[in-house]
Amino acid sequence: MTGIPSLQLNLCTPADFYFSEPLYGKSGQLKLSALNCKRRNSGVSGIEVKQSILAPIKAMDSSKTTSPINGNAGSFREKQQSGCNSGDDLLTNERDDCSGKSMPQMSSVGNSTNIVWHKCTVEKSDRQQLLGQKGCVIWITGLSGSGKSTLACALSRGLHARGKLTYVLDGDNVRHGLNSDLCFKAEDRAENIRRIGEVAKLFADAGVICIASLISPYRKERDACRALLPEGDFIEVFMDVPLQVCEMRDPKGLYNLARAGKIKGFTGVDDPYEPPLNSEIYILQIVLHQQGGVCDSPTNLAEIVISYLERKGYLEA
Repeated sequence: MTGIPSLQLNLCTPADFYFSEPLYGKSGQLKLSALNCKRRNSGVSGIEVKQSILAPIKAMDSSKTTSPINGNAGSFREKQQSGCNSGDDLLTNERDDCSGKSMPQMSSVGNSTNIVWHKCTVEKSDRQQLLGQKGCVIWITGLSGSGKSTLACALSRGLHARGKLTYVLDGDNVRHGLNSDLCFKAEDRAENIRRIGEVAKLFADAGVICIASLISPYRKERDACRALLPEGDFIEVFMDVPLQVCEMRDPKGLYNLARAGKIKGFTGVDDPYEPPLNSEIYILQIVLHQQGGVCDSPTNLAEIVISYLERKGYLEA
């Protein structure tokens, strides 16, 4: 069959053309251009074009077996005949009742219904291989003023010096954006921790060593974050610093405000802190503990955590 030459036609209205199916020539393309609505003395009207040109093209196309839209002209016709001719059906060819293909498994998570997990061919292992490390979450918990943020930054700096990619999710920093709609009542604090746990999970899945630094006073919420990750990928670090030492430091002046009654529900003053029962640090009998107002430098404390990561193989792919 000979190829169809490219055509350039001056037509008044787009209604002059109606394509019930994709049209191909052997050359691969049929170019139809409606330049403007001013008829020129070409002696050819839109109706004549449709009758004299499109009819043989359609006849030629009836022998085609493929379509650029769904890859199968036969299924296109079957859909038309069966009544399955919506735009979604023609474009995706994924309707179980029309194409015969199985439908994806729908899920309901929380208030989200009819959702489907879309799997990508690039997986966590591929990203870890690229970065030369294993993604995980280091969850630093403790009272306000216990040195969580200081340790987090020292740890990030120490790992960066070793060529490892980290990201710090600081409790106050996240409240500047993602969690700015939350206050400090119990249910909002729980939601604050839940959101940070979900974000930390995404970082770990990306192959990043995520360092979460926040009070996270309740065991239930910390354990829920742990449950989001594969076994071993949630590393809890408890900054076991006595309340009186934290009050003496009071770097943000929050304890003074809480004692004066200007802040309600402040952890350690009028709201409880539930210390971890099974922190990884305790499993290794490593206690980040301050005594008499004198403690190890943040760099030394960071090295303790880095040593743990090395022993567990997180600093290599």
